[in-house]
Amino acid sequence: MRTRPRFQTILPVAALAAVLATAACGESGSSGTGGPAAATGSASGEACAPVAGDQLVVLEDDKGLQNADNVVPAVNAAAAAASPALVQALDTVSAALTEDDLIGMNKAVDIDRQTATDVAAAYAAENQLGSGVTGGSGPVVVGAADFSESQVLANVYAQALNAAGFQATVQTVGNRELYLPALKSGEIQVFPEYLATVADIIAKNVDPASTGIATSDADETLTALEPIAQQYGLVFGTPAEATDQNAFAVTTAFAEGLGVTTLSELAEKCGDGSLTLGGPGECPTRPQCQLGLEETYGLTFAGFSEYDAGGPLTKAAIQQGDVAMGLVFSSDGALAQQ
Repeated sequence: MRTRPRFQTILPVAALAAVLATAACGESGSSGTGGPAAATGSASGEACAPVAGDQLVVLEDDKGLQNADNVVPAVNAAAAAASPALVQALDTVSAALTEDDLIGMNKAVDIDRQTATDVAAAYAAENQLGSGVTGGSGPVVVGAADFSESQVLANVYAQALNAAGFQATVQTVGNRELYLPALKSGEIQVFPEYLATVADIIAKNVDPASTGIATSDADETLTALEPIAQQYGLVFGTPAEATDQNAFAVTTAFAEGLGVTTLSELAEKCGDGSLTLGGPGECPTRPQCQLGLEETYGLTFAGFSEYDAGGPLTKAAIQQGDVAMGLVFSSDGALAQQ
């Protein structure tokens, strides 16, 4: 379900209205606003109908439907062995980086149109990243993929490394098929990665028969990854709290009306099949999308509408009240509190 590049500025709702009228496929169920539900017990029916609103909020995946795609520093093993300060400096980023931080930086770049370099420099200075780490020296190339979040994270890493005494520069490498071999060979030394995704890819590279090692637990996934990564020629630092993974958003008005913050609570309130869902066309058959919501949380849906994968059409459909809930990405700048 996860695709890159994918960060796009969320457009004004009015500008997308005409597009959405023809973009949705399937039955989206009834639209409109539902009144506030009781704090406990089942809501269903009109109370679970879509509620329009500008502010989006992600419902917590409290049963671990999604694998742990926490932001994590990937480092060339030889470079890490030659300078322990390398991973130490990068771990200061992981210790600071929260989900709200990442959302805020993505908003600054994708919506407010600040540069990735400026946003990263401000964040690193505010959090004193890399300070207190000693022994860093020499040039380090931090790789970045060609989408904005990767550019921001690479620049944050470079700022932390520079503060620790390295001379870090950022180089855009491209997609994973290009940058993983470059990282393995030492052409670049550092890359901001996503734990679950890279764990399964490296496991498959080391053992083509692997069916994946990632789970919804970051510590468990890292423990499984570390010996395989060593075989591949990489080491990994500490995962940050921040993630970039599939998530399910509703409007704040919808969540507050029902009194829900988690997907389990939503299932308790709206488990009767009155919900509508929006997302990419493959969502109904994917274990991390509608199929997983049904099997893991017991949710059933009145209808599904096809839009894009976490993009502006899905977000606008939720905001307009065309669907109650939609697939987004957990670090999307559009989730920043207004």
